[in-house]
Amino acid sequence: MVEQTIDPTLGPVLARVGDERAVLDSFLDFHRAVVLRKLRGLSDAEATRRLVPSATTLAGLVKHLTVVERNWFPVLLAPEPDDVYLTSEEDAVASFTVDERDTVDGLVDAYERACARSRAVAARFDLDHVVPHPQLGEVSVRWILVHLIEETARHAGHADILRELTDGSTGAL
Repeated sequence: MVEQTIDPTLGPVLARVGDERAVLDSFLDFHRAVVLRKLRGLSDAEATRRLVPSATTLAGLVKHLTVVERNWFPVLLAPEPDDVYLTSEEDAVASFTVDERDTVDGLVDAYERACARSRAVAARFDLDHVVPHPQLGEVSVRWILVHLIEETARHAGHADILRELTDGSTGAL
């Protein structure tokens, strides 16, 4: 009998018989890690280089996802007094905008901190916990997790294409 080994970086595979929360958390963490893998190892110039007609860059994707993490978990579930939920198209476009102060290391650090805060905040609530949402009325923690999986995976796909155009690297790992 051949013993099967599973790559421990594949959290969703490890959670394949876990409860719903373990499955949702592992898929979100997997896609978060894919996005970071696409940015790591690049120079600041490579990460901010425009390779498609839109202003989308690898650095911009990570900056945007950092805003998304903050917007959906801490701001909705555990807002600080000055937190404001970002809803406008202007906010969305601005979240992709990088400037000369944005470095790969800084963007990675900010995203990792935002993800850690999101994990900590989300863990405090059951999946069925419902909170008000300024545009949708109400959302559950389950819905937020699924939405963030979708949003992060979508941008991980964009990052995969941009990284391939940058240096030929492909694949989730």
